[in-house]
Amino acid sequence: MSELIAALNQLEKEKGIDKDVIMEAIENSLLAACKRDFGSADNVVVNMDRETGDIYVYAVKEVVDEVEDSALQISLAKAKAIDQHYELGDQVRIEITPKDFGRIAAMHARSVIVQKIKEEERRVVYDHFYCKEKDIVTGVVQRYVGDNVSVSLDDKTDALLMKSEQIRGEVFKPTERIKLYIVEVKETNRGPRILVSRTHPDLVKRLFEKEVAEIQDGTVEIKNIVREAGSRTKMAVWSNDENVDPVGACVGLNGARVNAIVNDLKGEKIDIINWNEDPCIFIENALSPSKVVSVTVDVEEKSAKVIVPDYQLSLAIGKEGQNARLAARLTGFKIDIKSESQAQEAALKQETEDLPEDLNLEDLPDIMDEDLDMEIEE
Repeated sequence: MSELIAALNQLEKEKGIDKDVIMEAIENSLLAACKRDFGSADNVVVNMDRETGDIYVYAVKEVVDEVEDSALQISLAKAKAIDQHYELGDQVRIEITPKDFGRIAAMHARSVIVQKIKEEERRVVYDHFYCKEKDIVTGVVQRYVGDNVSVSLDDKTDALLMKSEQIRGEVFKPTERIKLYIVEVKETNRGPRILVSRTHPDLVKRLFEKEVAEIQDGTVEIKNIVREAGSRTKMAVWSNDENVDPVGACVGLNGARVNAIVNDLKGEKIDIINWNEDPCIFIENALSPSKVVSVTVDVEEKSAKVIVPDYQLSLAIGKEGQNARLAARLTGFKIDIKSESQAQEAALKQETEDLPEDLNLEDLPDIMDEDLDMEIEE
């Protein structure tokens, strides 16, 4: 059995599987075999020598004056013959190893080792990726499985990038390396099930955390991030150091930092804006790159009315309303955008509606004179 110990030591070294765990599993397997094949009672113990690998079967018997069950009890005289220190009530271990037990032990040891290797490999993979849950990994594209993509993760296991988690229009080639966000790691009977995504907003967040040193050390914070995968992302950042520009830190010299992330996302546009606790300023920033004339906020209703220059209206709203939609999600406010001319028309219409219904046009000059007198007095 010394070969078994050598094999277990090698296994522990190469795969990180604890030798004692396998030995204990072998003992339990052999104990079950003894009870099944030899009809042994519950007092049977299987012991595997941790140094030599030799396996012994013992019957644990209680020392009594008169033996009523020889399978469970031993007389005091016989116990004294084994060791003079035994007294009534002590437990004595008597070896009952069957003659052909070596063959049975070898067979069970092999099956247990194979099973334990599988279990431990699954556990090692699970622990490895469980620590990376809510983080990003680099995957190597293997092949398409229908609409899904099989991806190798860290050369340890494969995962399926489901169609729902793929960026629309993105096509992968075998051996291509892609960044993935680990949404969840589940333990199953077939090993760990790893859910990965290319569309999750936190994919962009984690990419910036790894790319921007100021975010890593806590100087710059990502306050919020919203995304329409494959098209556009808006990210609000804040600096805890007044000497550090949060937007500039994320963009990098000549756009080096943000461009590296854009390349990982296959050209997705990223708007980085300054976060501000004043909702008016924050909403104005969120509508970037559009210019804003004025912002009126209703904090209780979580709504805002925004006026932009006429030539900036389409830019503020964005293609199919995307810019306004992302700005609303980023700030948490329902945003109503109007151009200056639309706002003037709405204001004029409101003034007209506010006039009394029974107003006589002949009285209009008098009313205007009264308003003029009041303005002069003020």
